[in-house]
Amino acid sequence: MPKYILFFLLFIPFVAFSQTDFLHRKGTFYVFWGYNRSAYPTSDIRFQGPGYDFTLDAVKASDAPTPFDGFQTYFNPSLFSIPQFNLHGGYFINDSWSISLGWDHMKYVMNPDQASHITGHIDAQVSSPQIPVNPAYVGTYSNSPFVIQSKDFLQYEHTDGYNYAAVEIENYHPIWRKEKSNIQLDWVNGLGLGVVVPRSDVRLFTVGANHFWNLSGAGASAKSGFRLNFTKLLFFEAMFKGGYTNLWEVRTTGRSVDHASQTIWFGELYGALGFSIGRAK
Repeated sequence: MPKYILFFLLFIPFVAFSQTDFLHRKGTFYVFWGYNRSAYPTSDIRFQGPGYDFTLDAVKASDAPTPFDGFQTYFNPSLFSIPQFNLHGGYFINDSWSISLGWDHMKYVMNPDQASHITGHIDAQVSSPQIPVNPAYVGTYSNSPFVIQSKDFLQYEHTDGYNYAAVEIENYHPIWRKEKSNIQLDWVNGLGLGVVVPRSDVRLFTVGANHFWNLSGAGASAKSGFRLNFTKLLFFEAMFKGGYTNLWEVRTTGRSVDHASQTIWFGELYGALGFSIGRAK
């Protein structure tokens, strides 16, 4: 996501005003579930281990949405967590502000066989125990043109979760309410701090695995969007979120001596259905 968009979101004025004629929510809880699409600008990825230390420049990646298939996946209780989803729960500290905890399950897939540039070195034998390297990749590089071959060099994705778990503070700015009803539209803005817990599927020099979740990094985010309250209990939320994450420990070959690191900017658009719980004070 272009950095200027995140900069703009971070400085959206969180304006709260008297809500005498609007919904009262202080002391209530809420939870919502929804699905997202995400996008990523290019990212440099550094790979380190015995016999190699190199950086791939401006790597392109995409998300991996599950095609909508209704009850087969999205509405199947045993499978509905497979698509890119958002699960959040929060508490209103007053009518205008809430604190929430969320899990954004995005997916990040490096585009295969793409052109890049490489800086660093690769020896003929790498890792421990040693992995023989295709002689075509052995050498010392300085911003050299390079094609990232998926067959025998690198496959790289966080498809079982580029998971961003964050604590967020949110401001609700009522902009419209239907008379004599609980239908209300809010403008919502928020800031978050969190950690990245991916489940990375990586093959480096043909060695790797679909690894289990691990704490790989941390990040920050900002969001802006709208919440439509149908009743005091039911609402729908549509939100754009942008963020920055620093992943300093990405598992690659599955060996403790090998790892990757990268920074990822992300842009995310999600829609979610939610419920409010409790009686407002």
